[in-house]
Amino acid sequence: MARLARRSAGVTALIASATLMVAPVQAQPRAPHLRPAENTDEGGIWSISEKTELKAKTSPERNRDPALNAYVTGLTCKLASDYCDEVRVYVMDRPFFNASMAPNGYSEVWSGLLLRAQTEDELAFVLGHEISHFAENHSVESWRAMKSRAANAMVLQAVVGVVAMGAAVNSGSAQSANDIMRTASSVSDIIYLGAIAGYFSYSRDNESQADALGFQRMIKAGYEPAAAVSIWRGQIAETQASSFAKVRAAQARASIFSTHALSTDRVQVLESLAKAAPPAKAGDRHVYRAVIRPHLAGWLKDDLRRRDYGETLAVIERLDSLGEDRGLLAYYRAEAYRQRRGDGDLAKAREAYAAAAAYPDAPSATWRVLGDLAAQAGDKPAAKTAYETYLVRTPDAQDRWMVEAGLKKLTEGAI
Repeated sequence: MARLARRSAGVTALIASATLMVAPVQAQPRAPHLRPAENTDEGGIWSISEKTELKAKTSPERNRDPALNAYVTGLTCKLASDYCDEVRVYVMDRPFFNASMAPNGYSEVWSGLLLRAQTEDELAFVLGHEISHFAENHSVESWRAMKSRAANAMVLQAVVGVVAMGAAVNSGSAQSANDIMRTASSVSDIIYLGAIAGYFSYSRDNESQADALGFQRMIKAGYEPAAAVSIWRGQIAETQASSFAKVRAAQARASIFSTHALSTDRVQVLESLAKAAPPAKAGDRHVYRAVIRPHLAGWLKDDLRRRDYGETLAVIERLDSLGEDRGLLAYYRAEAYRQRRGDGDLAKAREAYAAAAAYPDAPSATWRVLGDLAAQAGDKPAAKTAYETYLVRTPDAQDRWMVEAGLKKLTEGAI
């Protein structure tokens, strides 16, 4: 056992150097209009990207609004003028803060990002970040790093297996042999995690570079430097408002998979860049809101399906800070409270539904819910008024027959 322990210690000492033994060659920045040979690392990634793009084209989650797609594509081209004719952007209705750009120029921008950006400036920073990954061939570097470290990990795991087997055979007892093999299994796991940690640490370097280069792209395009800070501060605030303790702790928890960490260090670096950059006129938040307004209701509904009501409420508050779409936002604030069902949430939901009804942009469903709540509370006149308003505002409602039946019961004096 002591022999295995000594050998295991030696193997463990090799883990750190293993991630560097076959260090991947740094990829060169991409030249426009060049397709890599199929037998290269980049060529292999292109093949995978093309298959993924084909799925995105036909995905039911793809948002096919021509105006929205043209807007996001135009912004991408503004930030990546040298690659504009190579880039293909797909807006996807997915309720998470995300954007990506594959090596072949295929890009996805998710609705969760569009919902959370307050201005075109903020969106420009995130897209500039992803364009920088693309321009610097970071995916090729990551691919090479993963292959190298995976190969090293396999070699070391094999060494541990051979050492453990020899020690187990010579251990003298079945119990000792079992202990030796369990220890070997633990060391093997450490080797694997060490290799993966090295890979993701390398990726964090790429993230820092993409932040800096993405910032340069947005500044060159004339966007407000402070937007790079505000978009991440908004994400940190949303994370802290999460309904789940694990999510709230995520930014402080050490994780080998935290390649997009929402850290104060990251924000501080961006603040320094913003202070040193020439000032620019901030984008008009009203203009950006007009672009995404037709999709707000659907995106907020999707966000509620994540069931992280704390985060959804934080998103609504950030949207509401502009003073627009008050009825729509009040309705979805009420929906978040109603679905969360925490202490005092029902009263908050009633208050928010009533607030929504005071605005002309409130969804028609507001009056249907107000009718139900009033009926449950025994307030027949209020329920009757709400139901009638709902039917006037939604003459083709699929649930019209149910509402009419409810009105009939109210008229007859029975609920």
